[in-house]
Amino acid sequence: MSKLTTDLLLVAMRDHIGIRGGVTATKLVDEINQLAGERVCRERDLRSVVEKLREEGHHVCAHPKTGYFIAANADELQLTCEFLTSRAMRSLKQVSAMKRVSVPDLMGQMHFPT
Repeated sequence: MSKLTTDLLLVAMRDHIGIRGGVTATKLVDEINQLAGERVCRERDLRSVVEKLREEGHHVCAHPKTGYFIAANADELQLTCEFLTSRAMRSLKQVSAMKRVSVPDLMGQMHFPT
């Protein structure tokens, strides 16, 4: 079981502010484990705690090209939000294709009579 906490991750992220401060998941896991003085984190744990922080409203950003970082400004946050939205839409399109229904129908969107 992971010992990685949101507080520990936020402490580790203090050196990764802004897109230029991005860090790979592998390197961030190493930094967290070194900070803790023991192995408390794997990449899977990192992703899970990042999701939790985002759900709490923290501006933890990530992109395959830049790694993990805390948004330094609204533009960086917007880029991450666009990336996450695009990834979510790709997944929804795949599900809708497999079920042979449109994305709006898949999501239970109401239709107006024509």
